[in-house]
Amino acid sequence: MMPTILKSQTHVLGAALLLTLAGAAGTALAQDAKPAADAGAKPAAEAGAKKPQSAWVKLCEKAPLVNVDKDGKEVKSEKEICLTHHERLDGNTGMVLVSAALRKVEGNDKQSLMVMVPLGMAIPAGVRAAVYTPDQWAKASKNEKVDDKELKPFTLKYSLCHPAGCTAEVEATPEMIDSLKKGGGIMVLAMNAATQPIGFPVPLDGFTAAFDGPPVDNKAYAQARGQLMAQIRERQKAAYEAYQAEQQKKQADGGAAAAAPAPPAAAPKKK
Repeated sequence: MMPTILKSQTHVLGAALLLTLAGAAGTALAQDAKPAADAGAKPAAEAGAKKPQSAWVKLCEKAPLVNVDKDGKEVKSEKEICLTHHERLDGNTGMVLVSAALRKVEGNDKQSLMVMVPLGMAIPAGVRAAVYTPDQWAKASKNEKVDDKELKPFTLKYSLCHPAGCTAEVEATPEMIDSLKKGGGIMVLAMNAATQPIGFPVPLDGFTAAFDGPPVDNKAYAQARGQLMAQIRERQKAAYEAYQAEQQKKQADGGAAAAAPAPPAAAPKKK
């Protein structure tokens, strides 16, 4: 049933679309959340998304699914799976800092909200999240206090871990989807191995246009994302070469200092 669908969907879309998906919210989360470079907007824009400034993009693909009927027999089918997807990349390493997606499977009335966070988080604790209104999001971005009583936090349970991170999910009810469309952002809170809360902000600018609009071209998106990763690799290469040059200069300066003759000793003063 759902675990089988999730496994098949993650494998197929992860390979074909280059996707890497994954008790307090409110003020504590807003204080811990640190802005990260949003590197996902360029692929979305070049792939035909409506709002270039948004990193939200809809990706759809037919995927083979395996289900089990009431008699325990496997039933194979092919259904379209769509992800309204957002990811934030580290501009220096290309690592996915956080990603979020609304997953819709053809023929299934229920949708899922999926969030991926980096490895190293405490699995039993799960992930806590809350949808902030635009006003609350503006306050949180300025590190101003947000009234916890006005939030409706929910818990996502981890379902899959892979080299890029761990994915947690929860059913996306119609009420939740409506709040996402009207919201300013999602505050995601995960606990690390030391039980310290780590905040991951996910802006919702452009979510509604991507969710309600047509999917982008998968090949164009993959190509644009590949170009972005190539730029990051070039940046890493340039940084490494600069570091090597600096180290070589230090070694050369150190060798020159060692090879320089010692100054003559001062002659003893005559009494």
